[in-house]
Amino acid sequence: MKIRHLVKRFFGSISHTLPTQEQVELVRSILMNEELILWSRMQARDQRHSVEVLERFTRLVPESTRSERAAALLHDIGKIESQLGLVGRVLATIIGPRGKYLSSYHEHEKIGTQLVKITSDQRTIDLVSGQCEDEVAMALRAADDI
Repeated sequence: MKIRHLVKRFFGSISHTLPTQEQVELVRSILMNEELILWSRMQARDQRHSVEVLERFTRLVPESTRSERAAALLHDIGKIESQLGLVGRVLATIIGPRGKYLSSYHEHEKIGTQLVKITSDQRTIDLVSGQCEDEVAMALRAADDI
């Protein structure tokens, strides 16, 4: 993982500010009800990040489908299981996957895939899994590289 990416994510994560009403309306216009319930469980910092990723992703792939935009919003959904705050996430990044919570943070794609299997269509599941290698998946990774 790039240091620049980590530093920007750290400073973007300090705030506990909720997404704006306009951002929430955008999310609601894309996610199905069950996906929205999952997204609502994310920490405010992750919700804001997901909207930023969606905005960058949409610029990269303007013809993206609803399922692909949903994946942009849900790409970090597995992090809800770790229950780590900012300090815990920094610690997990530095020392790696040790113990239940730090390990679950590192396994967020696998956990997220299991969560969206219940709520989403196959395209969203495939993109959240991080296992896709097509142009849309590469654009999603680029959009996430803040």
